[in-house]
Amino acid sequence: MGKNKLAKFDDMAGYPHVFQYPFATLQEKGFELKGKWKTKFFKNNHPVVLELGCGKGEYTVGLGKLFPEKNFIGVDIKGARMWSGAKESYENQMPNVAFLRTSIELITHFFAAGEVDEIWLTFPDPQMKKVNKRLTSTRFINMYREILSEQGIIHLKTDSKFMYTYTLEMTKANKYPILFHTDDLYHSGSTDEILSIKTYYEQQWLDRGLTIKYIQFICEERKTLIEPDVEIELDPYRSFNRSKRSALASSK
Repeated sequence: MGKNKLAKFDDMAGYPHVFQYPFATLQEKGFELKGKWKTKFFKNNHPVVLELGCGKGEYTVGLGKLFPEKNFIGVDIKGARMWSGAKESYENQMPNVAFLRTSIELITHFFAAGEVDEIWLTFPDPQMKKVNKRLTSTRFINMYREILSEQGIIHLKTDSKFMYTYTLEMTKANKYPILFHTDDLYHSGSTDEILSIKTYYEQQWLDRGLTIKYIQFICEERKTLIEPDVEIELDPYRSFNRSKRSALASSK
């Protein structure tokens, strides 16, 4: 591990709003804030919003600035990325922002039933060949339902036509109420300030001329979930690895 990453981990260890829990510790002791985020950490009764796979935390911090009346928690397994948002929110003394370093698969260990009001998925890997790893697959929707409130909302923002189409088909198959969706966000006429927040990778996609897709739906309780049975065209540019895509973006 590089010295820079180690320095970031050491730095975050001193941040009171960053939680890093090894799985062994989680198994042995559990998580003391589960079911108590509002009362014990945020010390208010405001809605709790998660950004899953938060990366550098641009959305978590951006939303925290826009909505001081809500609590925001960025979740990611890669602490070196998370450090940027953690540092910014710490230096700006944002009491409504926190970060949690863990795998999304373990999310139900950290939040109680009904404790979360909204979930943001910002530019997740579409996992075109691995449906069980896709963050809007029925496998993950079941996890989210365990922690979401009755009318909990899920937001997906993506460059991937595949991910957008798949998620639309999943909501239709399970009759989830869709509040808004568009396959070209910045030409949709939407003036929502929330949607104007841009992540690092989003700007790369925009620089390459890709359109940004967005869908917002209510994740209601369902006895069983149905995987959509449709053929979806793959994203051709996703055959590049991340470093090559980044190089292409920076060359524009």
